[in-house]
Amino acid sequence: MTQKQIVNTQISEIISKASEFLELTDKEVLSLGNYSEDHIDDLCRAASSIRDYGKGRTVTFSPKVFIPLTRLCRDYCGYCTFRVDPDQTENLYMSPAEVLNVAKAGENLGCTEALFTLGERPELKYVEAKKWLSLHGYDSTLDYLSAMTELVVKETKLLPHANPGTMTHRELNTLKDSNPSTGLMLESTSELLYQVGGPHEFAPSKRPIVRLKTISIAGELRIPFTTGLLIGIGETMTDRMESLLEIRNIQRKFHHIQEVIIQNFRAKPETPMAESPDAETTEMLWTVAAARLILGPSANIQVPPNLSSENYEVYLKAGINDWGGVSPLTIDYVNPEAPWPLITNLKSKTESAGFELRPRLAVYPEYFLDTDEYLPVDLLTKVRELADDEGYVKDGINRYV
Repeated sequence: MTQKQIVNTQISEIISKASEFLELTDKEVLSLGNYSEDHIDDLCRAASSIRDYGKGRTVTFSPKVFIPLTRLCRDYCGYCTFRVDPDQTENLYMSPAEVLNVAKAGENLGCTEALFTLGERPELKYVEAKKWLSLHGYDSTLDYLSAMTELVVKETKLLPHANPGTMTHRELNTLKDSNPSTGLMLESTSELLYQVGGPHEFAPSKRPIVRLKTISIAGELRIPFTTGLLIGIGETMTDRMESLLEIRNIQRKFHHIQEVIIQNFRAKPETPMAESPDAETTEMLWTVAAARLILGPSANIQVPPNLSSENYEVYLKAGINDWGGVSPLTIDYVNPEAPWPLITNLKSKTESAGFELRPRLAVYPEYFLDTDEYLPVDLLTKVRELADDEGYVKDGINRYV
């Protein structure tokens, strides 16, 4: 047999094994790094079968508002247009009144999640950030974030989901009382990305070791956590499988990873990667389907629909069961060129593929419905009041269409 025939046989055997709901070995997972369009349909069928076994035909989304608390950041990533320097913005941080105004406007539209996104520890790079925080009585950006998520919990029905970058044990523990879930994209474990000329060369917080540490600390603290991969920034398919293995290993230990996002890179003007090609659909399909085979039937796997506006429904056949946050109010500040789909369109495309679309909260049902292991009692009470008997948003999709 030729090498190609050997590889094809291996992939066929791996797909067959996974289709029987058997867990893949590390070696088998790495073999899925041998990307082949010859097997894409079989891989997707297997992933769909595994998803249906574990999640049925329900696909979820989180109605949210996007709160960019600060766009200052100590990191420089080769694809980012979110970050700004102090001289590029009039407001270094959103004020409490601004945060509350956005949150209440979202509440009036039926949103249930307040997604806090911000740059990584800007006070370590910019004296202006440090002075602003000190003037307002805070030691760090994460201290201010904690106060703002507490404000939203106290003054609105929204549930905060903070995504501030790497965090220490103390910082995560502080956020736990006001965030039923938090998140940090692993993006990739590839060493290529932080070498000279790589997109993470000047982004120390993007080193895999520190991001994996944050994800693990969240597990130790029993915090429901969102993570995922960014596809198409220079990593290989094998790198992607290695990254998914790292996520699986942490999940095996702590069982706190509530969802895994597979996000496709989109080139943005006026960035070092402006001329880089966007992630290809076929490679995304392979990665998404492989994630389902690797992470199994109980995993919640998401693809953001606004980053694939022309054909996002195609990822339903690759085993996803979630669309992530969709906002009727605020733009995607990280991807401002990519508007959210209308919820009516999201519903139509999801149902046309044979699924039921249901709104969920910022924390998945399995982390609060029949357990008190993850959420503090006051937050648990609030979450359960917002949910129906199955753990989804009360009144369902009719609130939004």
